[in-house]
Amino acid sequence: MHKTAVIDIVGLSSSLIGDHTPFLKKYIAANQLQTIKPVLPGVTTSVQSTFLTGKWPGEHGIVGNGWYDRVECEVKFWKQSNKLVQGEKIWEKAKKIDPSFTVAQMFWWYNMYSGADYSVTPRPNYLADGRKVPDCYSHPAELRDELQDKLGQFPLFSFWGPGSNIRSSQWIADASIYTDRKYHPTLSLIYLPHLDYCLQKYGDDLSKISADLQQIDRVVEQLVDYYTAAGARIILLSEYGISPINRPVYINRALRENGLLGIRVERGLELLDAGASKAFAVADHQVAHIYINDPSVERQVKALVGSLPGVALVLDREAQKQYHIDHERAGDLVLAADNSSWFAYYFWLDDARAPDYARAVDIHKKPGYDPVELFMRSKTRAAYKLLRKKAGFRYVMDVIPLDASLVKGSHGSLFCDPSYYPVLISSGVADKTEITAVQVHDIIWNTLIG
Repeated sequence: MHKTAVIDIVGLSSSLIGDHTPFLKKYIAANQLQTIKPVLPGVTTSVQSTFLTGKWPGEHGIVGNGWYDRVECEVKFWKQSNKLVQGEKIWEKAKKIDPSFTVAQMFWWYNMYSGADYSVTPRPNYLADGRKVPDCYSHPAELRDELQDKLGQFPLFSFWGPGSNIRSSQWIADASIYTDRKYHPTLSLIYLPHLDYCLQKYGDDLSKISADLQQIDRVVEQLVDYYTAAGARIILLSEYGISPINRPVYINRALRENGLLGIRVERGLELLDAGASKAFAVADHQVAHIYINDPSVERQVKALVGSLPGVALVLDREAQKQYHIDHERAGDLVLAADNSSWFAYYFWLDDARAPDYARAVDIHKKPGYDPVELFMRSKTRAAYKLLRKKAGFRYVMDVIPLDASLVKGSHGSLFCDPSYYPVLISSGVADKTEITAVQVHDIIWNTLIG
């Protein structure tokens, strides 16, 4: 099989390629660019799983970055085990044909226990005193120590949150090159998240994102130069494009105002009690799953959410089949936003009673995705909290605002303009200018086998 590198430039769309991305502009002129029709949901874990299995979310079961576990009655986001993905992965298929085939999975999601020969993924240490220490997980285990000895500690706080910057993507690029030099995998899957941050914060405002575009362009150039010299075939792609939005939609607040949400009060603060709710929403960018514990309210819920401004699509179980998202993990109803809206997870009606995690970067406790984590209330407050940490005092890093209107870019729905579609760039012959997400799997496969 041919040595291949698949470089995932998160958020890249044709709308961004131009004078601020001189390398990509030049590279596309010498290669083929295809747009990828958005899959529902167009979010990280769902799209990556589709690329790697050639199956739709309704088949591989990754219906979002998180979903409601109906047995444990808990919302679970950003889990890591690859065993959650139902379907044969491309490296499993390749190994059946060529036993010498190896794969390096560099920060693509569902990275742990995947059967990949070499892999690295974010994995902070959660200490008993409440601290979160930046770190990563690798297979083989010693690769983690080698990378951090060579490149420095994995910059977790640059990977997500208000401190996000190019350092995390640069670290991943350098780690990918190190791993390739040491192990020479047949297939390398490389994840560059940088544009995800600025595009969700600022939308496509070039006055605010031009420097970010230049930074990621240089990282991509570094990787393409390296893998070209290594004799690899190269595919550049993105999971989704990020389009400008101007309206957050608060589904859980609407459900609460209609007596459908279960709320528990602890220490004067409110928590969403999913198991005690008649119906509630798991919000994930421009897609939301509505889980209904009381079947008698389904008709009421469907009418209610369908009337909310910004909701473009309400799919019941039968309609979900048409959009390839019919899976037991999906909500009883699946909602998609229109192209100018997104779904905020907020369920409280008074900010004074919001849970403590709402003002913190806490991706595992929140019952929904929260891009407001990219913003900071006050640098002075953050500095004070860091001083408490260094002094050995207990602290809560409550520096995130409660203003969903700050978010200016989103993804996940089907209704964006084609200029914001994800892209695939390769040197192969392109039969079509627009492809589906499941066809990306075939393009990667054909690149490997020639």
